[in-house]
Amino acid sequence: MNRIKIKNFGPIKEGNLENDGWIDINKITVFIGNQGSGKSTIAKLISTFTWIEKALVRGDYDNKWFSRKNKLKNQFLNYHRLENYLLKKDGKTISEIEYEGKAYRIIFKDDVLNTYEIESNNYSLPQIMYVPAERNFISYVKSPNELKLSSDSLKEFLTEFDNAKDNIKGSIKLPINNVDLEYDKLNDILNIKGIDYKVRLTESSSGFQSLVPLYIVSQYLSTGIKTRTESNLDLMSSNEIERFKKSISEIYSNINLTDEQRRAAVSALSSKFNKTCFINIVEEPEQNLFPISQKKMLNSLLEFNNYNLENKLILTTHSPYLINHFSLVVKAGDIFNNKNYQKIKDSLNSIIRNESIISNNSLVIYEMNEKDGTIKKLDNYNGLPSDENSLNQEIEDTNELFAELLELQQKL
Repeated sequence: MNRIKIKNFGPIKEGNLENDGWIDINKITVFIGNQGSGKSTIAKLISTFTWIEKALVRGDYDNKWFSRKNKLKNQFLNYHRLENYLLKKDGKTISEIEYEGKAYRIIFKDDVLNTYEIESNNYSLPQIMYVPAERNFISYVKSPNELKLSSDSLKEFLTEFDNAKDNIKGSIKLPINNVDLEYDKLNDILNIKGIDYKVRLTESSSGFQSLVPLYIVSQYLSTGIKTRTESNLDLMSSNEIERFKKSISEIYSNINLTDEQRRAAVSALSSKFNKTCFINIVEEPEQNLFPISQKKMLNSLLEFNNYNLENKLILTTHSPYLINHFSLVVKAGDIFNNKNYQKIKDSLNSIIRNESIISNNSLVIYEMNEKDGTIKKLDNYNGLPSDENSLNQEIEDTNELFAELLELQQKL
């Protein structure tokens, strides 16, 4: 299991007060909390350090290159616009970040980034996608080159959105409202098609404009990982393809290698470039969606995450409906693992699709505190997420205030 430790970075001060400060990055990791508490901050740091580990494994840069002064700030933190989140005291940087993956341990302390290799045979090269909250306006953009964006991560998402559109053949079924998404490639127009209507995505509700980019990019990348082979280069960037082909040419032109050695070298090279898992990091997946639609959208993301054992889904959310829904998919997972499952298979599938269910040990939820910059892991009872969290507490507080109003009314 990957994990990360953060202190004195942006709104995060002491970080996690348990587990020696470590935050586990599970197959499904959820961050909840008030605005400004650091949910997106930690998600972006997970994205950044996961990418650094991938770059080290693939040999894009050597360890000394990463350890140069201000390399983390100027080269990587500005990708997610986090370069000003480093905290200083008496002129010295006091921010500390430690990441431990399956191939590398990476430590940032005293303004220096150090990397240490871990001997491991089970590292999966990830396709990393950060889905920003600003995705709502994407349906209006014809090309990433049309806008001068300050966020490189948003530019990358726009690029993958274009790739996902081009991959649509005919139409695809959306998980909400019983509608299809059609792509008119000639005119570069996305259409929402219901039983008796068809409108452009740009003319549709804000819920569709938020859902469609998230859904089609997640489906495109997760399906690509699920179906690709060693010879499939679809999910490589143009730069990666060029480097891959150059390395392949060098292997086959080496007259000192036998055919068997060449095959082994090509296999080892492919493992460094061929992405074998999908890490989907999503900000506020519930944006502009009705509670029922939020749950259906989450089911889809869970299904994509279940395509591969090494896939990971990381969410930041303000929605109590999503947290409550996790109780259903975890409970469905318990029933699915029962030895008598076949007796109730169809009934279970009608409540929660089998493709979306999860086990209780695959989910971890962290609650951020914006007042003191701390993080705590949400308790669970019999494997189910606890109801004692800030999202449910707000609902309870409203109910209590309503009861007080009723008492005042009785006094009148």
